[in-house]
Amino acid sequence: MKAKKLISALLAITVLASAAAMSGCGDDQSSQAAAGGEKKDTIIVGLDDQFPPMGYRDDDGNLVGFDIDIATKTFERMGMEVKLQPIDWKVKEQELNAETVDCLWNGYTITDARKEEVLFSDAYMKNRQIIVVMADSDINSMDDLKGQKLALQSESSASDALDSVPDFKNSLGEVLLFDDNNKALMDLESGGASGVLIDEVVARYYTKKDPSKYRILDESLADEEYGVGFRKSDEELRNKVNETFKEMKEDGTLAEISEKWFGEDITTIE
Repeated sequence: MKAKKLISALLAITVLASAAAMSGCGDDQSSQAAAGGEKKDTIIVGLDDQFPPMGYRDDDGNLVGFDIDIATKTFERMGMEVKLQPIDWKVKEQELNAETVDCLWNGYTITDARKEEVLFSDAYMKNRQIIVVMADSDINSMDDLKGQKLALQSESSASDALDSVPDFKNSLGEVLLFDDNNKALMDLESGGASGVLIDEVVARYYTKKDPSKYRILDESLADEEYGVGFRKSDEELRNKVNETFKEMKEDGTLAEISEKWFGEDITTIE
């Protein structure tokens, strides 16, 4: 009798152990699925929300812009929902690599230095760094800025462009750094600066809004290309974006969005 009870107890323990093991296996599979087995359906786009016309807030506070339209359409075609995340653009690469955002998309200039930290998409637009002055200014060339104050956005491509021409930079009286281009232009209007070094696409946006206020100098400091920045580990995502760019080029979607914002197709995807 005692032997039968012992055998029954041992059988019960075996059954419970097997059930626990199977349950544990199921938990592991669920964890693996949550950790990456399932397809990612939301992507967080990091942007500067004061960079018109690429990405900025309209009068109602909504995030709008050329890059926002392109990003939304691109990921929509990839079956992904877009979450727009304004970030401190001065630390954009840190935000990306800390996984606060999944990509950087907002007039993001491709440079050799950034390629060390970021995986870039194909370039989709060309840009130049140009100088804006007030319409009634007596400054007509870069030489006229000798000893004058030049404003620009800190930690931007304008800053990199200025560093690339040390003779011009050293000829300036002072370089004024601002958090965004809008503040730099406000300083220009108030007489604090004599000129603003800025992306051409941004300058054209402002001069188009009020042609009588600003004037663009003929000279430029640097030619650039815009791309989307991804983490080095996200090569598959980058490649899919490049494929989608080509599809949108072929069916006219890129041209349509560009014409909406610039009046012509200035995209460079082939």
